[in-house]
Amino acid sequence: MLAYTPEQPPRRHCMPKKILVVEDDRHLVELLKFNLEKEGFRTSYATDGSVALAQVRRDKPDLVILDLMLPGLDGLEVCRQLRRSDEFAALPVLMLTARGEEADRVAGLEIGADDYVTKPFSVREIVARVRALLRRREAPSSSATAVIEHQGLRMDPQQHSLTVDGKRVELSALEFRLLYFLASNPGRVFSRDQLLDRVWGDDRSVTPRSVDVYVRRLREKIEPLPARPRYLQTLRGVGYRFTAGEE
Repeated sequence: MLAYTPEQPPRRHCMPKKILVVEDDRHLVELLKFNLEKEGFRTSYATDGSVALAQVRRDKPDLVILDLMLPGLDGLEVCRQLRRSDEFAALPVLMLTARGEEADRVAGLEIGADDYVTKPFSVREIVARVRALLRRREAPSSSATAVIEHQGLRMDPQQHSLTVDGKRVELSALEFRLLYFLASNPGRVFSRDQLLDRVWGDDRSVTPRSVDVYVRRLREKIEPLPARPRYLQTLRGVGYRFTAGEE
């Protein structure tokens, strides 16, 4: 993992995005800070989970790079607590760990991480993933502008807002994009690979199984009875569709 020279100088026309690096390896912290700041980001760091949560509440970063293995509160618990908070439920989280098994990746996604990188990694990859997550947050539904309403569910892409039966539901940028895409095509079935192409696009860094994780997360947030979905229906062996609340 070495520093690299970006192909183009970073644009500095807007306020630089704030990145919080949560990692107990000081050498890795310095490596990430150096390269992220070289790309025009503002960075801070924490070396344990409890301190990280306090810094998120105080500094309100635009994105968190979060190691899984931390002293005190581990990365999974930090991410879980962020997702339980209305204020930080949509905060992009890039999970960073030396554990590369699929079960660990899925566990991170299930509790709310937006992306997952395993060590050893290239700094170029980290920067690319950070930029991709920030793009998703700033444009959660691409160029879509239409408000979608279906039997108690209302999505406004301009406000990045979702209400279900009048109650506001907080979604991450990627969760919002996935639900908005499906709700924009009610009744149409999409395979996992089609959803990866349409929703993740060139930013794809997940496997088809990860789509199942995101759908499950959405159901837990928007379905009164996740086991009997009102909106997101599974067609076994085929894919998923938005049912518009119809039985």
